[in-house]
Amino acid sequence: MKKSIAVIISAVVFMGAFVGCNRTDVAVTTAGESTEVQVETNLEVEGKNEGDKLIVGFDASFPPYGYRDDNGEYVGFDLSLAEEVCKRNGWELVKQPIDWDAKDMEINSGSIDCIWNGFTINGRENAYTWSRPYIDNSQVIVVSEDSGIESLADLSGKIVEVQADSSALTALEDKEGQAELAETFAALNQVPDYNTAFMNLEAGAADAVAMDIGVAEYQIKQRDGGYIILDEFIATEQYGIGFKLGNEVLRDQIEAALVEMYKDGTFLQIAEDWGLTSSLAFEITE
Repeated sequence: MKKSIAVIISAVVFMGAFVGCNRTDVAVTTAGESTEVQVETNLEVEGKNEGDKLIVGFDASFPPYGYRDDNGEYVGFDLSLAEEVCKRNGWELVKQPIDWDAKDMEINSGSIDCIWNGFTINGRENAYTWSRPYIDNSQVIVVSEDSGIESLADLSGKIVEVQADSSALTALEDKEGQAELAETFAALNQVPDYNTAFMNLEAGAADAVAMDIGVAEYQIKQRDGGYIILDEFIATEQYGIGFKLGNEVLRDQIEAALVEMYKDGTFLQIAEDWGLTSSLAFEITE
């Protein structure tokens, strides 16, 4: 009889795989008596229904895509897009700051639904389920105006800083990318965020910062100049929204809203609000 109970419970758990995380009350009959057993199914729901929460993981120090403003609010281009997507789907947006180097753990554990924050597709194509690209981005070098550094070759013997687990770091460590250039540096130091990198640059503790061009332009503007971007790029890439590998359902739901926003002009308006119209790469074929 115990074997029969186990079979019944297993069948219910299997069926639960199609309905998501839940506790299921299972009616089991033993010796003519009916007993209710509670079975917990630890399974993920891929799509979202009206009234659900969309938990967006982002780096809270990556302006203009996502950051904390002077009022303590989380804002940014990507978060503005996410807000409009949630509005159109009847979802509640949860802005969840994460440690960028822990993003894989966050998405795979289910603590966030997607990574939406200037997230580079290139080199990660098979690690996530991706939205279509929506931003063209380049990795650049920022230096002080009076540094005397005018080209990548001038970085020889210099201290360069970069955010941990960033695309710029990947480019500078890639043997097919700029690893040879990085070998000429006095040091390639990793920092937790670009605010720290700019403070070090200002203090003379670093000679240059490798970073995304959109973030570089924002940081320079916020500081009223004093810095320049070298003309030579160290890499080019595209941004997309990253979902847990295989979660095409949620990806398709969000993309459908983005396509609608693109067609009615809302996408472009949000890009204009954040000064990113020249970087847009979102395309639709229908």
